[in-house]
Amino acid sequence: MEQTIRRSIDMTDHYAVIGNPVAHSKSPQIHAAFAAETGEDIDFSRLLAPLDGFRRSVDEFLAGNGRGLSVTLPFKLEALQLAARATERARLAGAANCLKLDDAGWHADNTDGAGLLTDLIDNLGFDPGGKRVLLIGAGGAARGILRPLLEAHPVLLHVANRTRQTAVELAQACAPNAGGKVTAGDIASAAAGRFDLVINATSASLRGDDLALPAGLYAEGSLAYDLVYARDSTPFMQLALSQGAARVADGLGMLVEQAAESFFLWRGLRPATAPVLAMLRNTL
Repeated sequence: MEQTIRRSIDMTDHYAVIGNPVAHSKSPQIHAAFAAETGEDIDFSRLLAPLDGFRRSVDEFLAGNGRGLSVTLPFKLEALQLAARATERARLAGAANCLKLDDAGWHADNTDGAGLLTDLIDNLGFDPGGKRVLLIGAGGAARGILRPLLEAHPVLLHVANRTRQTAVELAQACAPNAGGKVTAGDIASAAAGRFDLVINATSASLRGDDLALPAGLYAEGSLAYDLVYARDSTPFMQLALSQGAARVADGLGMLVEQAAESFFLWRGLRPATAPVLAMLRNTL
């Protein structure tokens, strides 16, 4: 009853990005722009949750007319565990970056892979279908995009990680029936092939670190894609150009496109992303 009364007074639906840290997040600007474009009455804020207080923070947000959450590090695994239901792509990833409240409770999704593919195909004009793809890293970011990448039908998807066993486990978990199309190994194993698309899903660029990658990774016309976004080229992007990549891109487009996918899940409307991406690029 109390929640019904509160909602009758405050008709604005509240959303937030939850994480730790979260002050750097561009999600409030992105979703404010989406709301203005579509005429939706929503409020979007940042929610800093204690490292040991994700569930408590979600409950408090729900009590304040919360309707949905964008989930960032380090809570994506907990978000999936919290949800009463989850999409197949969230279950396959083993993590959720989006929570929507419905009659059954929290519904979990993972929009990272969809955001990446939309950025690659629609914004960058690069279709992974029939291509050789190298995915560097085997953490949460890689988990969210491996299966969607595979569904784009590359001829090969190789997972390379500093710890070989972690890469093998990721490939087996996210693509158990892919046969020889998905291979895995340590970083040195990437030297075995020349790739059309090389994706950095490690946290190295967040720390400004260089990646020790073997030479000869890049095929003619290849694209090097860093999931991290930055004002200037990341160390990975700089290394890629020096090693023969034809072009490079950062993850700002993926950030905007996965947010649009979440907005569609929450509101049933798909906003235009090009103006928002241009706005963010100009403010970096």
